[in-house]
Amino acid sequence: MSSLLSEKLKNTEWGEFNLERLFGKSTRGKRLKSADRISGQLPFVTAGETNEGISAFIGNDVTIFSANTVTIDMFGSAKYRSYKYGADDHVAVVHTDNLSESASIFIAAAINKSSYTDKFHYGRNFYAKDADELNIKLPIKDGKIDFEFMENFISELEADRVSELEADRVSELEAYLSVTGLRNYILTSQEQQALHDFESGTVDWGLFKMKDLFFRLKTIKLPFKASDLSAEPIGKYTLPCLTSSFRNQGLNYYAPRDNVTILKNVISIPSNSDVYRAYYQSRDFTVLSDAYTVSWIYDDVKLSRNQYLFAVSCINQVTDLAIYSYKNKLGGWNVVKNKQIMLPTKNNKPNYEIMETFISAIQKLVIKDVVLYTDRKITAHKEIILAKQRHTAFRKSKEVCDSSEV
Repeated sequence: MSSLLSEKLKNTEWGEFNLERLFGKSTRGKRLKSADRISGQLPFVTAGETNEGISAFIGNDVTIFSANTVTIDMFGSAKYRSYKYGADDHVAVVHTDNLSESASIFIAAAINKSSYTDKFHYGRNFYAKDADELNIKLPIKDGKIDFEFMENFISELEADRVSELEADRVSELEAYLSVTGLRNYILTSQEQQALHDFESGTVDWGLFKMKDLFFRLKTIKLPFKASDLSAEPIGKYTLPCLTSSFRNQGLNYYAPRDNVTILKNVISIPSNSDVYRAYYQSRDFTVLSDAYTVSWIYDDVKLSRNQYLFAVSCINQVTDLAIYSYKNKLGGWNVVKNKQIMLPTKNNKPNYEIMETFISAIQKLVIKDVVLYTDRKITAHKEIILAKQRHTAFRKSKEVCDSSEV
């Protein structure tokens, strides 16, 4: 939080209010054992800080609580909910939905300050009756709750946060560009020549069967279904799993790293999908279902990242076609291995040099605008910081002058 916002909180007047008098009696949800939960779309709130206390997405017939309300779990942790949800019977729900979103967010923080203490734990849970007895402090003006202050404060806080997040992301992007060498977007003479050769049609091409270029890799079959796995890395479930999806390059689930085949720097291809798009996978992953992986074997050459990316685009010329779908399946490796793809050639062999140089040139053309964008944003952020520093220096100087005897 900025010093200006902290100063606003110190200088405002505060009053104490009972939660039940403000919002009526809090309510609670319904207990559902894990085994009784039906998979669905409704977030189910229990307790804890992980995933904001959402333990599952259910389709059970339960009380659905309104968006723009506040939950307090068994430990006294209060959270604002901007969406409809179900809740466990150990979760108290405070009905703030008649307020603006900003006011509800502010009140959730005020509740948390009073409820989330060492008083509540496994031996002494926070209950709905505790919520009704809870007193919270809110800003007041002329003896009444100052909703305008709360709304303006949250708006300013969110604006500050967005600015910080943008600065953090730009910094991360700047670091990534530097580490990967992508910050340099100036084309070399070789890259310019490669682009010219492709545009002018002077590149020699040859047909190659997939089975002559690639070897299908065998993997240990996982003892999981997609529904058994997390969609986010959590605990020991940290290894991305490949399926037939084209979202996130097919890596939408996470499994433990124990007793699995870990792959990297290979090409993945769906075997049972609506879209048969190949991807180059540069990081650790394993195969879950409806997809397989291939590795380059021709000439015993070890392909670079750029060369793999070039090969992927050539594979997709024969697999990623509109004619293939669930109704008209392309098939797996037994079909794809006999497909022929076109590659640039030199002396009747794949032209590895031009594959490398062409992708490097394309990356520079694409990354140029990103580099220029980060440069502009970093410069702008530095100017904002300097402006804030000047403002702080001016304010402190003014305080010194005001307090001095003249």
